Amino acid sequence: MNPIMEIEEVAKAIEWQADHATNNGAPCTGRVVRAQLRLLDGATRVGRRIAGWPGRPLEDALPLRLAGGHHNLVLTGTDTRLASVYRGEVTDQAQVDALVLAVTREHDEALLPWLDGPPQTNEAGRSASIMAALLWLSARVGPRFELNELGASAGVNTMMERFFFDLGGTTAGPAASPMRIVPEWRGPPPPQAPVSIGGIQGCDRAPMNLADPEQALRLKSYVWAEVTERIGRIDAAIALAAQKAPDVVQMDAGDFVAERLAAPQDADTTRVIFHSIVWQYLPAETRARIETLMAQAGAKADQSRRLAWVMLETNRQTFRHELTVRHWPGGEELVLLGTAHAHGAWVEWLP
Repeated sequence: MNPIMEIEEVAKAIEWQADHATNNGAPCTGRVVRAQLRLLDGATRVGRRIAGWPGRPLEDALPLRLAGGHHNLVLTGTDTRLASVYRGEVTDQAQVDALVLAVTREHDEALLPWLDGPPQTNEAGRSASIMAALLWLSARVGPRFELNELGASAGVNTMMERFFFDLGGTTAGPAASPMRIVPEWRGPPPPQAPVSIGGIQGCDRAPMNLADPEQALRLKSYVWAEVTERIGRIDAAIALAAQKAPDVVQMDAGDFVAERLAAPQDADTTRVIFHSIVWQYLPAETRARIETLMAQAGAKADQSRRLAWVMLETNRQTFRHELTVRHWPGGEELVLLGTAHAHGAWVEWLP
């Protein structure tokens, strides 16, 4: 790809991500992301690096990498000039552009490492969709589950057996939990069914440690600044992790799926592979490998040792985050259960 085409692809990714944030209730963050277009003139090292991005800027979540760095400057008190934008006090895009450019110039070296890896938006709100899918599955295949999460980041959602859920009046989990997942529910509620989680673990290429204050703050930096309830959920997750750390291993997603599918499985249990807003970040060859592994394992599943695949992933054409399920044996076809807000503010359950 020639340099002009690279810049065009980066610009498209920035515009898409800015629209995506705005469409999902974070217009302030959308303005900060859109201001990244001003950096493509190459006046900063950060700007030159994103302008010549060698990969797929949207799939690599390039705009969100830098957005995390900008938010971190505010959270740490290093530079609070963008705080007025995050509070919605500065809304003129030209003014936001100027602020982002000035902040980036001053903190060029500090912002560069934020481009080294994808964002770790470990959002507990997405567990509403996962639990809804488990309730749906319970009514069909039984209540006992073993959960395995891909792209678990710091493992927030590998603690979901300790969350309290109210999903349109259908409840699950311990009522005294500090993590309360109560999204706006649209449509009929999921079935009130028992859910017993016998084990839950996850994998990530670069897992974060919620017990480390610096890593916890980095996790907060990826949260869209104006969505304060999400900050509260991160704090609740830190409290739960202090009681019992989540079980997350550092491993490639394909290797993790292969290992988990080959592991002994308790009788009368459904083994669940699940992920939320992760699929887009996996290399094509990893996605293909996982699809093959799941199909092979599904063919061997029986009524005692069942298999399910639960996904909350982005439809890039419609901006919708779709909750889908496949399960074996007998229900191999993909079922669309609903759609959800990117960070769990609402779930729309399909009749």
